[in-house]
Order: sequence, then structure tokens, then C-alpha cells
Amino acid sequence: MRHGFVKVAAATPDIRVADVAFNTEKICEAISEAGGQKAKIIVFPELCITGYTCGDLFTQDVLLKAAKDALVKIAEYTKDKDILAFVGAPLSVGGKLYNVAAALNQGKVIGLTTKTFLPNYAEFYEMRQFTPGPDTAGYIYFNGQRVPFGPQLLFKEAQMEDLVVSAEICEDVWSPVPPSIGAALEGATVIVNCSASDETIGKDRYRRELIAGQSARLIAGYIYANAGEGESTTDVVFGGHNIIAENGAILKQADRYHNEIIYSELDIQRIISERRKNTTFKAVTGQMLIQIPFYINKEEETELTRVFPKKPFVPADEKARAERCEEILTIQAMGLKKRLAHTCSKTAVVGISGGLDSTLALLVTARAFDMLGRDKKEILAVTMPCFGTTDRTYSNACEMAEKTGATLKEVPIAEAVSIHFRDIGQNPEDHDVTYENSQARERTQVLMDIANRTGGMVIGTGDMSELALGWATYNGDHMSMYGVNASVPKTLVRHLVKYVADDTSDMELRRVLYDVLDTPVSPELLPPKDGDIAQKTEDLVGPYELHDFFLYYMLRFGYEPAKIFRLAELTFDGDYDRETILKWLRTFCRRFFSQQFKRSCLPDGPKIGTVALSPRGDWRMPSDACAAVWMKELDEL
Repeated sequence: MRHGFVKVAAATPDIRVADVAFNTEKICEAISEAGGQKAKIIVFPELCITGYTCGDLFTQDVLLKAAKDALVKIAEYTKDKDILAFVGAPLSVGGKLYNVAAALNQGKVIGLTTKTFLPNYAEFYEMRQFTPGPDTAGYIYFNGQRVPFGPQLLFKEAQMEDLVVSAEICEDVWSPVPPSIGAALEGATVIVNCSASDETIGKDRYRRELIAGQSARLIAGYIYANAGEGESTTDVVFGGHNIIAENGAILKQADRYHNEIIYSELDIQRIISERRKNTTFKAVTGQMLIQIPFYINKEEETELTRVFPKKPFVPADEKARAERCEEILTIQAMGLKKRLAHTCSKTAVVGISGGLDSTLALLVTARAFDMLGRDKKEILAVTMPCFGTTDRTYSNACEMAEKTGATLKEVPIAEAVSIHFRDIGQNPEDHDVTYENSQARERTQVLMDIANRTGGMVIGTGDMSELALGWATYNGDHMSMYGVNASVPKTLVRHLVKYVADDTSDMELRRVLYDVLDTPVSPELLPPKDGDIAQKTEDLVGPYELHDFFLYYMLRFGYEPAKIFRLAELTFDGDYDRETILKWLRTFCRRFFSQQFKRSCLPDGPKIGTVALSPRGDWRMPSDACAAVWMKELDEL
């Protein structure tokens, strides 16, 4: 269970109504199969030892005795299995019949969770046979052992303190106040549900949204095991719709009308990280609920089958991606619209290079001017060719200014930079950091002074990936009066530009935007080689798809470097080898810490997602924080 991953399973075995021996055999087979797949938690449907649809057969002593004996037998079957199992069964206690989820571990029944809310309508009339569980849990004697009995029991793994499991049963989660709420507030990170939910038109979608929503509300993992084929079809049909969810995301769900076991891995570290950051999640202390230890092999490696997207900032679905792009462009433009109106700016000054970031900034500025109902001629698109400018990027910059309706201004800076070199004693043949940064700062000076002269404001073009790496010249392209791209990662910048290209009816603008998309990312600060870009950013600082992956999991979930490396190896298998990923992860961690001073004085800019680097709220970090702990962990890989 390294890095907090726990493999779990939801199982719908073949059953026969009231055939306890057959059902017991199938449940044991499923436990064996899940154990073979290294699952540590397995959940079975409601009352699956007997079948949920026994009706008044639940009043028959012979069935209830057989079910109790079967529960003991299944518990004994787990003795040599490294697993915590939850099995649905009817249980007679004190002259009343209860619907329970029995927790089994190391050969014993370690807890009996009772169903709190019993349906009393139409096809489900449980109150005819069953009694709701007690308000609070206590203890009963089961098979000669004192066992916790009641709602909201907490099963806590003895060596992994954050793995705390609690059960509820079917209707409980459909109620206005599910028992799992209290369990989660007292520490449960995984909720299991032994269920028997029938199939009606559209119910599968509602069920899926319900389970996803409950896992999000509780910031927890949720394992939902549903009754399936084998239950009586006298009045209803059960589809075996099993679901594994985590904090609002469906990790795995079963094909309906087909009995099977589904598997996935819950990330307990991620759940805990999310709860720590969510100040509205008010955890209860004082251990009011009964806690029961269980034991599984903590040291065993969990093979990951979950999919981690290569571009976590970019939706994989084309329709969702288009909707996301439209929303982001609107947020960016709305932020700029407010700032332009508030400052009574007469112009918006955008430095355009023919690259992705400045293209996006110009497109956003044009949209903001449309929202304001202002003439886009008041957008001053400034191109500042110098030593590294190529014909391709220069031409694209000029055409974009024309196609967006902006006013193009060209300010060649080579002569000014050369004079500056002379003034400070810089050898122009020495292409060092001073050679590069002098150009970036000259460009910013030009933009700021044009903004002053025209009563305008400079629109920043730098993106979040560059800010994370500190890949910006301090007081050069690092500075502006409003940074519209400040929380947009590089991988998303590309899709935003592509979205505009695909959406426009101007074929010439589309052609230019596609050429920008095809141009290598470069600051163009070194002289071209045979007319081509000589300085490719990703050759120097690393692939942005890797850096955005690192950035997302480090900031969004607080993952340690070793865990990020593990996920990157899995996700980018076949794209990058181990050494390459490790090299750039080291670069990311080193630069992320050393370059914080640039982020500490960022201009304002609109937040568009859950990950952002604004020092005013999203990422507050001292500029002299040390990366030693992070680098040490990477050195040990």
C-alpha cells in the first residue's frame, strides 16, 4: 500500500434465492479471486448470503440459522486471506431481525453494521420483516464472541492510521442524512455500501451521480456493491451496478446485467490531503464512535490500474474540452474587462512575439474589448524584433494583430539593446544570461512606456507553467499591469488557442493560429540558425507536459516527489524513460523552490482553476524556502 494506494473490490456473485450453501460457496470464491488480485477490501451486496428478495422467508428460523452459520463459515474462510470483507446478511438479535453488513477479517466477524433506514414503499417493504438498527452502536454476543453492533462502526487498519472504513446499507445513502456523514466526520476515509437497488429507467444515472456526489461531499472513497442476477425477478430486476468512487470521481463501474467483480485503487493520501485543505470539513475528535482494528499487509506493493491523465489540466473529452475552453476564455476576458474599466485605460498594450502565450493574451484582450463594446483599434499589439526573431514568428505576429482588429506597432529594439550592452560593458558576442535578459527587460520597458504615453495598461502574457519554473526574466516578461494567463498552464494554453482557431470563421486567422500552434516554444533571445529558431524552451527546461503533470499533483494534492515520479512513470510509459522523467522532476523541484521570489511579486491576474500560484491566496510560500527534503527523496529513488 505504498504511497497510500489501497486496492479495493465490489463484487456481485451469482446467487440463488434462499440457497445459503450455494451463495456461501460463491461468496468464498469471490473472496479468493479478489485476494488473488491483491484487493484489500471487498464488498458484497445487501443480504447476499440469503438473497435480498426472500420476502417472508426471512421469518423462517431455518433460513436465519443457516445464514448465521454461513456467516461464521465465510469469516473462517478469511483466516488466511489478507482482506477485509463486508457481507450482507439477516441477523436475529433479541427477538428482532436486522439487516446487517458483517465485517470479516482474519477469520473473525469483527463488527456488524446495522441498516438505519428501511424502505417502506412499493416493491421494497423491509419493515414487514426487519427492524431499523439502534441509534448508537453497542455490543452483542455473536458465536460466543463480543462483537460491535449498530450503525457507524469504524474499522481502522492497525498499521495505516488513515485507512478507516465504515459501512452503510443501500437505502442509507439515499436518505437525507446518511450515516456515512457522521462516520466520515469521525475519521472514516472509505465508505462501503452493501446494496440491493433495482433497475428502472434512468435509475443507473441517478445512482452513479448519487455515489459520486456522496464521495465528493465526504471527501472519501466509496465502494458500492449491488445485487444482480440471481435475485428474484417476480416484480423487479437487479443489474449488479457496482461503483467505486473517490472524492467525486467514478474510478470504476460495472457493466449492468452482468455479475462481476470490479477493482480499483483508492488513494488514501489524496483523501487526507483534500480534507486538510478543506476548512469546511469539520472533523470530529474525541472518538465518539466505536473503533475496531483490522489487519492487512501494509507493506505489500499495490499494482496501479487507475488511469492518470497525461494532461490533468485538459479534459480528454472533446465536448468537455470545448466547454472548458469557452469558460476559461470568458473568465480571462471578464477579469480584464473589469480592470480596463476600473482603471479607465484608454488602450491595452500587448507585446506579441508570434508565440503561444502572447497569442492567447491578444485573443483574450480582443474578447474583453468586445465585451466592453470598444473599438479594438485601441488594442496596441507591439512587436519588438531583436537578435533572435525569425521571419516566421514576426510574420505571424503581424498577421494576428491585423486579423484581431488591433493596431500593430513595430518597435525594433536591437539598436537600443546594443547601446545598453555598450553602457554596461556587455560583450555582444557573449550570449549569456545578461545577453538574453537585456532583451526581455528592454521589451518590458518599451511596453510600459507606450502604456504611459497612451494612457493604457500592459497586458501580461506569461503562463502558470513558466511561473512554476521561474522561466521568466525578473522585471522583464515577468512584469505587467494585469496578467491574463497567470493561472493557465502551458498544456492548456495550446488548447485554448486551438479552440479559437477551430471556432473562428476567418480562415486567414485560423491559418495563422495553426502555424503558431506548430511553432516550437521559444523566447527567441539567441540569433537564429539558418533562419530557424535556435533556442527551444523544452530542450532547455524540459517538456511542459511533464512539468504540468508534476505541478498538478504537487500543488493540487500535495504528493511527495517519489509518488509523483511513480505516477509519471506509469502515465508516460513509452513516451519518456525513467532517467528522463527523474531528470526533469529534479529540475522542476529545484526551480520551483529557487524561483519563488518571482512569484512573490506577481501582478494581478484572474484565477481559472483549482491550481494557481498567486501569492495573495493560492500559493503562499517564503521565497527562501529550502528544497532539501524534496531533493533528498528524489536522490533516493
